[in-house]
Amino acid sequence: MTTPLWPARLHHLRRDSREPERLARFYGELLGDRVEALPNGEWLVQGHGRRLIVGGGASGAVPYFALALRDAAQLADYAAALGRLGVAREPSPSPLFADGAFAVTDPDGRQVVFGLPVRASGIQSALAGRLQHFVCASTRVPEMLAFYRDTLGASESDRVLENEAIAAVFLRSDPEHHSFATFRAPESRPDHHCYETGSWNDIRDWGDRMASLRIPLWWGPGRHGPGNNLFFMIEDPDGHKVEFSAELELMSREAAFRTWPHEQRTLNLWGSAWMRS
Repeated sequence: MTTPLWPARLHHLRRDSREPERLARFYGELLGDRVEALPNGEWLVQGHGRRLIVGGGASGAVPYFALALRDAAQLADYAAALGRLGVAREPSPSPLFADGAFAVTDPDGRQVVFGLPVRASGIQSALAGRLQHFVCASTRVPEMLAFYRDTLGASESDRVLENEAIAAVFLRSDPEHHSFATFRAPESRPDHHCYETGSWNDIRDWGDRMASLRIPLWWGPGRHGPGNNLFFMIEDPDGHKVEFSAELELMSREAAFRTWPHEQRTLNLWGSAWMRS
């Protein structure tokens, strides 16, 4: 590791939509979470362990995602390490982090924000599902791997290979298998974000909630190869994928990455898969 990133955990992300209030209220109903308007025209959807900012913009866009560090000392050390590497730091776009937060821009032009959360109280949720990871599709997978692993300091957990070329890569910033991943695709775009639950019974309960809301499952249930987690996915009104997962694999900081073939079974050990390329 080149930087003191470990441990860092996904705290929130921003989704854009041409109808931000409509999308925010969809997520509020989907998750059973509180929805509130923010002063700058954004909307905040939040429940226990999960926060989503919705703003106006191109439907389906994710202009940034935000990682929470452990404390102020780690944040200062991390900022100094990036400075020694010559990484340009930008002002944080997030209203949910305290002073001292900053952002960097990845090869696809998306911002990654680092900071310490502003404490929120009184947040409850009917069903457990902590915001756990964000995944994008990219035309620049090797460059994205180099940036997130070699510059930002994430650990590579698994890579998917097709004829020795990297088709997907999964990276972790704490013991959970991945907080970020990227898949090779004809265009760079958001892929999905995920809510991590505690067990198979939680997946069942979330599936029953989807049924009560008349939201069909888009993919799954199944079990991923990389990460070994149980999952299903749905689509939101803008076509962005949302995953509900359980039992994501834990790995030590020093564990070496593994390789998988680019085939359907890698992405779903139980059956058919969503193949990005």
